[in-house]
Amino acid sequence: MNTLSDEADVSHIKIKFLIEGVGEAEGELVRFLAPRTIDTIVRKLPLEGRAALYKEEVYFEIPIKMGEEKAKSTVESGTIAFWPMDGALCVFYGKSQPYSPVSILGKVTSNLEFFKQVKSGSTIKVQLSTA
Repeated sequence: MNTLSDEADVSHIKIKFLIEGVGEAEGELVRFLAPRTIDTIVRKLPLEGRAALYKEEVYFEIPIKMGEEKAKSTVESGTIAFWPMDGALCVFYGKSQPYSPVSILGKVTSNLEFFKQVKSGSTIKVQLSTA
């Protein structure tokens, strides 16, 4: 029997960003936004990469090569996305928009302001949140 909470657990996946020299931020991946991309990323967690900066966005390459999935060329602040062109996970913390269309994965749910402090080359680790 499926309960509503079981469905919520499957469709909303809690993740944690460990940002070198800054701290922890939390986020949520929402399966229906890009189910194939999210499933692939979740199977590979934990992931780690070196931060790159573009306008008000932090991104880092992850070992996943996939095409666009419901890609958008505009995002809101706090959006977590996958950038197919570079195989990168992106966090948009300000008003900037993606360089090219991204697959929207979810949103940062706590400490979004930490991404403003990220330095180019810092290590960012993404893992499932145990909370």
